[in-house]
Amino acid sequence: MLRFLTAGESHGPALTAILEGMIAGLPLDEETIAADLVRRQKGYGSGGRMQIERDRARITAGVMNGLTTGGPIGLLIENRDWKNWQEKDIEPFTTPRPGHADLTGAVKYGYRDLRLSLERASARETAARVAVGAICKCLLAEFGIRVGGYVQMIGGVEANLPAVADEATYHERFEAAEASEVRCPDLDASVAMQARIKEAIKDKDTLGGIFEVVALGVPAGLGSHVQWDRRIDGLLMAAVGSIPAIKGAAVGPAFANAAKPGTQVHDPILLDDDGTLTRPSNRAGGVEGGITNGQPVIVRAAMKPISTTINPLPTVDLATGEPSQTVYERSDYCAVHRASIVGEAMVAWVLAGALLEKLGGDSLAEIKPRFEVLRQARLDDLPMDDQPWRFGFSD
Repeated sequence: MLRFLTAGESHGPALTAILEGMIAGLPLDEETIAADLVRRQKGYGSGGRMQIERDRARITAGVMNGLTTGGPIGLLIENRDWKNWQEKDIEPFTTPRPGHADLTGAVKYGYRDLRLSLERASARETAARVAVGAICKCLLAEFGIRVGGYVQMIGGVEANLPAVADEATYHERFEAAEASEVRCPDLDASVAMQARIKEAIKDKDTLGGIFEVVALGVPAGLGSHVQWDRRIDGLLMAAVGSIPAIKGAAVGPAFANAAKPGTQVHDPILLDDDGTLTRPSNRAGGVEGGITNGQPVIVRAAMKPISTTINPLPTVDLATGEPSQTVYERSDYCAVHRASIVGEAMVAWVLAGALLEKLGGDSLAEIKPRFEVLRQARLDDLPMDDQPWRFGFSD
């Protein structure tokens, strides 16, 4: 089973991640991980913290001579901002901010100062997730699977991104997103989104939005319908929904589909001349019955506006019991575009785990031949008995 844990506080010395279950023999170096960490730090509307940090993950275990060993992979990301807090007397923090874990964390753990909540609940932790996701992307790339993401909407400004089923269009969107300050492949919408963020900054407010993560080259047959906790769509939504400030996750255009009749939602199954079963559309988002169907896997996430606002909101001072207002903590104005990189990492982790479960084995050399002979959606791989039969259960 592929799993990971992270540790560390927002202003502590470092973030730590351990990825367990990765096979042996996968080529891996720190530069590959650094590339995604840099992507996470970019974007219009980011706060001052991103001017301080220069994230880089140091591999501390599980990789020798450029190859994974099969043992747990240890990663360490130092917090440069730590030096600004190391000898600092921490002021009491007793006014919980709406939308944060300040109050709920104190209720759950009995904290006597709210900073104990925010230090761990901070989205700073997602840097460790991105480092883990970069490793998972390396594994997926060995099998021709690519995971990319982009922004669909920020602050009510929507991109014109028609539904498509071909992978070439998604590759184009990925490249266009990399050139955008807000990771939006629609140039006109990208400009409008930046203007909307600029307006929010002027108003001392924050913005949310929607991003989409797409995985290309995913084979059919990952996941399962036989148990609730093995359904790939459930795993994907849970993983993406765990990202801070994400309040909704869906596979494909789920909410739009909910308003349509079934004949306008389900993707027809057609037969190509070579015997391959294909679909002219991908309204299922690449998943049917909890199992990937061979089409691009599409996951969408809705991110609420960041809870830390310069303009104060009403709250209660827990130390005095008196009405009060929130105190501003340095933060982004909009992080939808940065969250999309974290979304890529979480989707890559789920798919890497599902792929390893499907293939079995302990090394890259062992599982590659198994990938080549996976059953596909084609007539030759799906012989049918076409005979009557009975369940055979006893009374």
